Amino acid sequence: MASVLIPPAAPASAQSPALAPRPRTWPAAWAQRGFRLRLGLVVVLLLGLLPVVPGFYRFVQARPGQPLADPLLALLPVQDHSTLIFTLIYGAIAATLVYLLPRPQRLLQALWAYYLLQLMRMATLWLLPLEPPAALVMLHDPVMDRIFEVTTQPIVRDLFFSGHTATMMLLTLVGRGRGWRGALGLATVAVGLLVLMQRVHYSYDVLAAPFFAWAAYWLAGQICPPNTAAGK
Repeated sequence: MASVLIPPAAPASAQSPALAPRPRTWPAAWAQRGFRLRLGLVVVLLLGLLPVVPGFYRFVQARPGQPLADPLLALLPVQDHSTLIFTLIYGAIAATLVYLLPRPQRLLQALWAYYLLQLMRMATLWLLPLEPPAALVMLHDPVMDRIFEVTTQPIVRDLFFSGHTATMMLLTLVGRGRGWRGALGLATVAVGLLVLMQRVHYSYDVLAAPFFAWAAYWLAGQICPPNTAAGK
């Protein structure tokens, strides 16, 4: 009798798409047109920034800005931490790439978030011309300085908001798990503190950076909803 009253289960092909398992591999992701379109578009947009960024930052550097009073910054010692800053940043980027490469949906969202973050930073730099803090210690990238011969005037007026801190926060957001986010969260705090000690940013630049990173990550999630691309 029970077998008569209980309707048979619907075949897998008839189940609701919302209940169907999401594809989690590159072949499954690539099979979806929405994923291919979003990935292709963000790659084109990122490549489109390459010829624009150098001229924009030369404009930022050439434009006079306004110095800011920063009581919090005055409490910190002035020290050069270039090597440690970029060790943390490059280490976090490498670890995040290892995590993201087998996860196409999360990689797609990360690329969109990074692109949006660059647009946000260029907008705030254009709107808020600032002079760097006094006692600035030049920040040297130990990798890029060895690859490229820097002969032009260094960029020191790219202040609000801190790109280094925002990038670290974005790397924290695109990961998963308490351990991952905890470790990268601590690294983000460390980078923010170290750039302040180097005087390459005001405290306002560093404190605002995580909010812009979160906004870029959230907007990227709206562009790349999970049901239109590969799974987590």
